[in-house]
Amino acid sequence: MLRRKIEAKARPADPPPAGAERAWRLALARSGRDAFALAVEVSGLTSARRSLTELLEMPEARSLYAVLEGPGEALGLAALSPPVLSALIEVQTIGRVSAAPTAVRKPTRTDAAMVSGFLDRALADLDQQLEAEEDRVWAAGFRYASFLDDPRPLGLLLEDCTYRVLVAEVELALGAKTGPLLLALPADGRGERPALPDAEPVGTGAEPSFSAALSEQVLAADCRLDAVLERLTLPLGTLMGWQVGDVVELPKASLERIAFEGLDGRPVAEGRLGQHRGMRAVRLSGAVAAPAAGATVMPLPMTGTDD
Repeated sequence: MLRRKIEAKARPADPPPAGAERAWRLALARSGRDAFALAVEVSGLTSARRSLTELLEMPEARSLYAVLEGPGEALGLAALSPPVLSALIEVQTIGRVSAAPTAVRKPTRTDAAMVSGFLDRALADLDQQLEAEEDRVWAAGFRYASFLDDPRPLGLLLEDCTYRVLVAEVELALGAKTGPLLLALPADGRGERPALPDAEPVGTGAEPSFSAALSEQVLAADCRLDAVLERLTLPLGTLMGWQVGDVVELPKASLERIAFEGLDGRPVAEGRLGQHRGMRAVRLSGAVAAPAAGATVMPLPMTGTDD
């Protein structure tokens, strides 16, 4: 018994998913964020090889079947389960994903048109991530071609071969709706070979130079900036009397002029509130001149607080 426990602790942990499995997770999340400002999280993903007969039995009933076209006239399949399809339609029609149970219905051509952009964006992101991966041969180069509301023609439409099948368990809008999204592509691979980096010349060291290593460490460092709309000085008694739901007036605040300050309280830039790809963003309007030499930042009084 002790030997088994020691061996279990010494056994290395399962490696993190790589290649197309890792890339497809990221591609779905980025596609939801960029297309609809929608939080899409893959809570689980399975990968397997399946025959055409086995593949046709995997999607949920009333799924939307998107036929994908790829390199060498290859055809693939993406099957969106009813909860996933419903969430993508809701976010485009009512602006949010409802937590109400999904009403199972037959997908329509309009549904397919509304989700085709999401699929193409995810597939394009998958291509980009696999530029230097071996999985590029079978997983890259596919795009939305058409849709079916009934799986029966798939047996005649798709090639009778082995498929690589990725089934992602997708959570949308922080779990408001959850369901599987299936991606099946021919396993033989007809796409381009990965763009592998050139080999280093003989005699050069594998260790990065000091300047490159230093640059990598500096660029990875966090830099925190605080966006300040307005500063208020209030008595401590007023602050202690605040309750949930109280409204704090900011009479001089302006969304056209937002100050950015470092951790030391020094202003470094100004900007104005806007949006980018459906998300809130701040456009920088210019840097703020640094304080004169010897100048100091005066601390705020102990009797007040900032907002």
